[in-house]
Amino acid sequence: MLLSLSVRDLILIDRLDLELRPGLCALTGETGAGKSILLDALGLCLGDRADAAVVRPGAERAQASAEFDVADRHPARALLRDQGLDADGNLILRRIIGRDGRSRALVNEQAVSVAFLRQLGDTLVEIQGQSDHRGLLDPGTHLEFLDGFAGLANDAAALASLWQAAVAARGALDAGEKAAENASADEDLIRHALAELDALAPQAGEEVALADERTTLRSAEKLSTALETATEALSGSDSPAARFAVAERALARVAADAAGKLAAALTALERAGTEAAEAETALFAAVRALAADPGRLERVEERLFALRAAARKHRVGPDDLSRVHAELGHKLAAIDGGDQHLAALRKAWAAAREAVDAAAVQLSAARTKAAKQFDRAVNAELAPLRLGKAVFQTAMERLLGPSRSGLDRVWFEVCTNPGHPFGALHKIASGGELGRFLLAIRVVLSKGKTAPVLIFDEVDRGLGGATADAVGERLARLGTKGQVLVITHSPQVAARAGYHWRIEKSETKGTTLVRVTPLETNERREEVARMLSGASVTEEARAAADRLLAGAAAEAAR
Repeated sequence: MLLSLSVRDLILIDRLDLELRPGLCALTGETGAGKSILLDALGLCLGDRADAAVVRPGAERAQASAEFDVADRHPARALLRDQGLDADGNLILRRIIGRDGRSRALVNEQAVSVAFLRQLGDTLVEIQGQSDHRGLLDPGTHLEFLDGFAGLANDAAALASLWQAAVAARGALDAGEKAAENASADEDLIRHALAELDALAPQAGEEVALADERTTLRSAEKLSTALETATEALSGSDSPAARFAVAERALARVAADAAGKLAAALTALERAGTEAAEAETALFAAVRALAADPGRLERVEERLFALRAAARKHRVGPDDLSRVHAELGHKLAAIDGGDQHLAALRKAWAAAREAVDAAAVQLSAARTKAAKQFDRAVNAELAPLRLGKAVFQTAMERLLGPSRSGLDRVWFEVCTNPGHPFGALHKIASGGELGRFLLAIRVVLSKGKTAPVLIFDEVDRGLGGATADAVGERLARLGTKGQVLVITHSPQVAARAGYHWRIEKSETKGTTLVRVTPLETNERREEVARMLSGASVTEEARAAADRLLAGAAAEAAR
């Protein structure tokens, strides 16, 4: 629902804050009063093109804002989330146009492109009878409208999901066939490289360990000399451990006569002897561990150089050779089992394609049946709208193969005169007829469903009496499903509105401005009477206005 429209310095509007209501809302005024400016302002909020000419003379910029209340699952919220924009609360679409013609678009005060604003606006509002071929005038939307009428939206969504799964299956098969082709071409190289790594059997962390061992082995002579000197110093009868033992025994023999004064010395000698013995034991262990193996250094270097050479060949670090080894094994296994894998991919693709075909055929049959029902319903609406000689039909073309939307191309056609060919709505119908065709279609589409915000611009042009009343009745019916705004010159239509605004021009200090005034009961009576009688409102016109308003109220209450 459109909650409000705010306009600043746009063409003939200096300042306007219009609060809208649900149901059927009528905007009336004399010819040339500026009703189209409101549509221009809303159009800017919905992404229409703009230039500097819309800026009111004397102002630096023009601004229009439209606030919408939409349901949580409304497509507009999904669009906002897809763009990473705030999608909570009411939606405020704002457009700012500078004197230099530059334009800014914002949604909830977040900058967006005008193209995105237009895409968002298409989900919020349908302006019927316009020449920009949006909404019902866009043949690309007719299939979706038919599905909505027939209750096939879920079936169409399910088909789209199956189609996406089939696309994924086809992609997997193509990738599998390409991988198999590439792998087959490289099979000899893979087998040779895998055999080399099988023989090498690289281990993670091995290169560092070998490098450390190589450093140690290359220092073997220096280590051997140091170990020999240390061994001589710590071994034999003159070793520190032996001397500590001799000293300890000597003191131990006289300790009892020393009244405890040798206790500390004995403890220290015992500790020193123990540590000296431990040092001797550790030294001998090091001698055994570092005992030179004449061929060990050569073997370590050969292994180290082999690992580094293999790493350079495969353009990885030595620690990544084990990973490369595993990957080559997987590639060879894929080659060896490639036929099986490809067979499974082909089977999955065939199953996905069959599912799409079956769903598309079923959906096409349901659409064909629904199209006949839709045509009957729309044609039943034409006669009361003074289009009795016209015929509406849903044209369907069967595609050679299914697409995401199925097997059907759908568009709406009309024939306005017997014996003449059918053609697209906007090409065949005249300006006055077009609005009534769109109204008839919209009435049928909205049965049992909530419609978007609908705007009809002078759909009753050139009509009067019973035909204008039929237009008003259908607009009121649409208003029970959602919000409908109608710009009208017809008192029969205005009388059926739940809410009514008058648009008029005024001149202040030589400047012409547009004003929009909400009408209460008496003011509304005067406006309907003016629409009936013209500039001079008579008592007969007021009485006729009372009858129109009372009749519309009584019918709405039923």
